[in-house]
Amino acid sequence: MDLSFGPEGDGFRAMVRAWLEEHLPGDLDEAGIDDDTLFDRRRKWNATLFDAGMAAIDWPTEFGGRAARVLEQLIYNEEFARCGAPGPVNAIGVANIAPAIMTIGTPEQQERFLRPMLRGDEIWSQGMSEPDAGSDLASLSCRAERDGDRFVVNGQKTWNSLGHRADWCQLYVRTDPSAPKHEGMTCLLVDMRSPGIEVRPITTIGGSLDFAEVFFTDVEVPVDAVLGEIGGGWHVATRTLGFERAGVAKLSLMLRENYERLLADAGPDRRADPINRQRLVARYIDAELLHLLAQRTVSAAMHDRMPGAEASVIKIAWSTMEQRVAETAVDVLGIDALNGPWAERLAGSRSLTIAGGTTEVNKNIVGERVLGLPREPKAPS
Repeated sequence: MDLSFGPEGDGFRAMVRAWLEEHLPGDLDEAGIDDDTLFDRRRKWNATLFDAGMAAIDWPTEFGGRAARVLEQLIYNEEFARCGAPGPVNAIGVANIAPAIMTIGTPEQQERFLRPMLRGDEIWSQGMSEPDAGSDLASLSCRAERDGDRFVVNGQKTWNSLGHRADWCQLYVRTDPSAPKHEGMTCLLVDMRSPGIEVRPITTIGGSLDFAEVFFTDVEVPVDAVLGEIGGGWHVATRTLGFERAGVAKLSLMLRENYERLLADAGPDRRADPINRQRLVARYIDAELLHLLAQRTVSAAMHDRMPGAEASVIKIAWSTMEQRVAETAVDVLGIDALNGPWAERLAGSRSLTIAGGTTEVNKNIVGERVLGLPREPKAPS
C-alpha cells in the first residue's frame, strides 16, 4: 500500500482544516436529523458546503464538486471525521443515487436533479425495499403500468431513508410481470408530491424517525422520468449499490470515532480494570484491522485498480465491528450504557448488518467474486 500524502496532500489538508475551523457551526449533531429544527440547521450547513465546493469534492466541477482525486477524498473524510462535521444531508442521494444519474441519466436529468440534490434544496429517498422484497430486490411487486406517455404506479415501499422528508424518490417498480424478474424492473425518478402518495414515518427501536413506508395509489409518473431504460432497473440497482459499497472505506473513520468515544466515556477507573482493558484492546484491534482494509481499498483506487466486490469485505467487517463496540459499551459502562447515546447505538447497531446489503448477500459476493467459489445453487422453481 502506498498512501504517502506528500507536500500537495499536506497543503490540501491544511486548507480543509482551516475552512472547517472557520465555517463549522457548533450546533450540529449528525445523529439527530429527525428533529425538525436540527434538520433545518443541517440543510443550511449543506448549502454552506455546496457554495464552497465542499459538499462532494469527488463530483465533477460542472455538478458542484471539485473533481478531487482519491487521495484528496481520503484527506477530506479524515478531516471531517476529526472534528465531527456532518456531510450533505442527502447522504443516500449524494452517495448512491447521484452517481447513477451521472452515469446513466439523460443530460436533462443531470441538469435538473444533481445540483439541487447536492445543495440539499431537494431531499431524496430510495424506493427499493418492500415488505416481501428486501435483500431479494428482484422479487419486488410495486407495479407501474404504462398508459401512453406516463406510468401509473401502485404498490408499497418500506424502510425508505428520509422518506417522510423526501421531495423525490429513486423508485424501483415492475413494468413487465411476464419477463424474468431481473428483466422486468424499471427505475423511475418520482416526485413525492404527486397525488396518490402516502408517507408514514417509521419510529425505529432507537426512537429515531430516519425511515418511512410509502404507499402508491394510481400515481402518475411521466415516461421521461425513467432512469436508464425501461426494463433496465436491475442494471441501475446494481450500479447504485456498487457506488454505496465502493464508498465504505470511510466507514473505518466512523468505527474509530466510536471506539475513541467509548474509551473516553470509560474513564481511567474503568479502563484500569483488567477485564475491561482486554475488552477495549479487542475493539482497538478491530478498528486497526478495518483501517488497514480501508487503506488497501484506497491504495488500489489511487493506482487505478478500482476495487469491486472487495468492498463487501469492508461492509461485513464494519457492520459486525460496530455491533461489537456497542455491546462492549454495555460490558464496560454497565447501567450507564443503557440510557442516552450508547443505548441508541446499541439498538441501532442491529440494522447495520442489513442496511447497504445484508451480511449474507455480501458473503455471497465475496465468496463468488473474490474467492472464486461456485455460485450458490438456485432453488428449484
